[in-house]
Formats: sequence, C-alpha cells, structure tokens
Amino acid sequence: MKRNIKLIYLLPNLFTASSIFIGVLSIVEASKEDFNSAAWLILLALVFDGLDGRVARMTNTTSQFGVEFDSLADIISFGIAPAMLLYFFTGNEFGRFGILVSALYVIFGAIRLARFNICTAKADPNVFIGLPIPTAAIFISMWILLFHKYALENYSILLLFLCLGISLLMVSNFRYPSFKKIQLDRPMLFKTMITLVLATSLLYLFSTEGFALIILLYVLYGPIRALYTYNIRKIHFKR
Repeated sequence: MKRNIKLIYLLPNLFTASSIFIGVLSIVEASKEDFNSAAWLILLALVFDGLDGRVARMTNTTSQFGVEFDSLADIISFGIAPAMLLYFFTGNEFGRFGILVSALYVIFGAIRLARFNICTAKADPNVFIGLPIPTAAIFISMWILLFHKYALENYSILLLFLCLGISLLMVSNFRYPSFKKIQLDRPMLFKTMITLVLATSLLYLFSTEGFALIILLYVLYGPIRALYTYNIRKIHFKR
C-alpha cells in the first residue's frame, strides 16, 4: 500500500517531464528549420503542462518538488523553446539584436516564474499578475506560424518587436484572468458548451489563425483592462 502511494506521486511529474521532452524536441525541430512542427510542439507542451497540475490535485499528490519541477519545465518549454524558435526563424538574420530579443524573452520569462512562485500564496487564484509565460510562448509560436504560412518573412522583424512587447507584459503588473476556479450555473454551462463547440469548429477549419486571434485577444486584455480602469478612476476623481 505504501509503495502504491509513493508511486502515484510520480504521475504528475511524468506529465511535467513529458512537457520538458516536447520542449527540447521543439528546439531540435526549429534548428532543422521545421518551424511548423516546432510551433505545434510548444502547443502540445502546454497540454502536458496543464495536465500535471490537474492530475496532482485530482490524486492529492501536490508537493513542493512538483511546484519547482513545473517551473523548471516551464522555462524550458515556454521560455527557451519559443526563444530558439524565434531565433532560428528570423532572429539570426538580425545579428546581436536577434540574440538580445531571444535572451530578454527567456530572462523576463524566468523573472515572471520566480515572481509567480513567490506570490502564489498571497495572490488571487482567479487572476495572474503579468502575462503568463505559457501564453507568451503560444503567442510567439502562433504568430511565427502565421508569418510562415503567408510567406511574410520579409516583415519578420515585426516578430522581434512583438516578442519584446510580450516580454515586457510578462513582468508587468497587468492583470489577466486565470480561469482556474470558474464556477458556472446550469444555464451558463449550456451556453458555454455551445460557445466552445463553435470555437473548436472554427479552430478545426482555421487552426493557425484561430489560435493566433484568441491569444492576441487575451494578450490585449491586460492593457485594455488597465486603461479602462484608469479612465474610470479618472472620471470619479474629477467628480
């Protein structure tokens, strides 16, 4: 019985290890200029990253080791992997600037993870402070896919500036919804299910464009919310 209890602690960590493996595989594919596979592998790593925490909570096997292991996995799969994808796709054409952008993304991503680990106990579980690094990774991956799909390589320097902006959003104080503890009543559950089915159908037809648009809307949510809150406070202050 004791052996079974110990073995079950390996289950969520296996998902975390799988996320690391997929992240490394993405780097290898990017180095071979298979940008399509590299980008989608980062999305697959996100699936495993989401599963490890949920499996740990379902099996009641959460641990400090698992938390630290997950952070290390994130810096590889969502920090180094997208940074190398960006570098091999376009960064290497711009010399030191391309290296700097990729490096800053990894550094700011590590800062974002460190801050998250420190503030988790005190933070609102429904809100992220700063753009989460997995979201930043998917944003970069999907937009590289778009540029690759529509042969926009001549304008690929825009991706470097987008990456700089994403890097700053990770260490910003903008608030983003976490969707971790959303509770829906029955009418909303039905409407949400219909919306998800329609969204999934569109993603099936237009995978790259759909994911890129969804991630873009999420990324813009933080600055737009902050601007809206600032204007509301300004109006109240004038009154």
